[in-house]
Amino acid sequence: MSKSRYAMAGTPCQITAAALMENYTEEFPVEIKIGLFCMENFSYTYLSQLAMEEGVDLADVSECRIEKGKLWFRLNDGSTVAVPLERARSAMRKSCAVCMDFASEQSDISVGSVGSPEGWSTIIIRTDKGLELVEKARKAGYIETEPIKDSGLRLLEKLAAGKKEENLEEIKMRESVARPVMYWRVMPDDEYTEEVKDYQFDDLRSDVIDVGACVLCGACLASCPEDMIGIEDRKPEVRGECPPGCNICYLACPRTYVPDSIVSRESASEPLGEYMEVLSARAPMFRGQDGGVATALLAFAVKEGMVDGAIVVDKEAERPWKPVPKLAEDPEDIVGAAGTKYSACPIFRVLKEEGD
Repeated sequence: MSKSRYAMAGTPCQITAAALMENYTEEFPVEIKIGLFCMENFSYTYLSQLAMEEGVDLADVSECRIEKGKLWFRLNDGSTVAVPLERARSAMRKSCAVCMDFASEQSDISVGSVGSPEGWSTIIIRTDKGLELVEKARKAGYIETEPIKDSGLRLLEKLAAGKKEENLEEIKMRESVARPVMYWRVMPDDEYTEEVKDYQFDDLRSDVIDVGACVLCGACLASCPEDMIGIEDRKPEVRGECPPGCNICYLACPRTYVPDSIVSRESASEPLGEYMEVLSARAPMFRGQDGGVATALLAFAVKEGMVDGAIVVDKEAERPWKPVPKLAEDPEDIVGAAGTKYSACPIFRVLKEEGD
């Protein structure tokens, strides 16, 4: 029986985790990685509190977005509430302050609104696999593309470079008070595998979780061959003792050491990392937050059998805008999950649930 193959849409840290699992775990099922532009992510609890302080009930929110220096809540009655981003950042997760990746540089395709006109998305094509998906979707009428304007590309590069510059200062500050930022200590692949060969969950806890660097992606849970890791009270926990020689959870985490085969200093010095082409695009058949392009590409990949399903982030039915991972095997389910949730989500947990 053949193994399932999936596409995914995720934030830069989730995409980095996928690249690590692809390289260092067996039979990782994600074949197409669509990365999203991301400046920061928020704690669901603190985001809910922030909304309440602004007189907003998340149950009344139809859309959230970050634009023009503000966090916008669009309500079901058509009105909007804007919160200055400086104030909204009080709800930001600590791990976001040291992220050096705005444009999901380890993806096959990066997608976001910055740099393109309203109703359009910007697509950064990074790999042959990503190029194949974009060209096939375009020929099938799922998306339309046009060259990005020079002014749009400059804006995109400026924003991405600004995130790197600002967060590098935060990294330097943390390390000046003896709080090492592990993932930014890039090392050659052979040194990396030697360095982490004996590291287990206790090391992951001390190096990442206890210092507020966990991105809550669920990679440790999904990769654990012993099914010993769970996510309770908003952080990973282990049940029992790790077997000797197992370091998979440490390898999979995007906030432990990262080898230069995944992130190199050369590509990290470029605002957008390495890429083949940048385009503006929209998806006429799909309603999405920024032109519907990520939704269209995932739906096309599933419909055409390029993959068996897509890993996406949906919303809980009981708690408004509470993100929940979902394995969508039907294009309609992908469309139903469209829209950015802006809160951390253990997206890879569905891989463990799918295997159960």
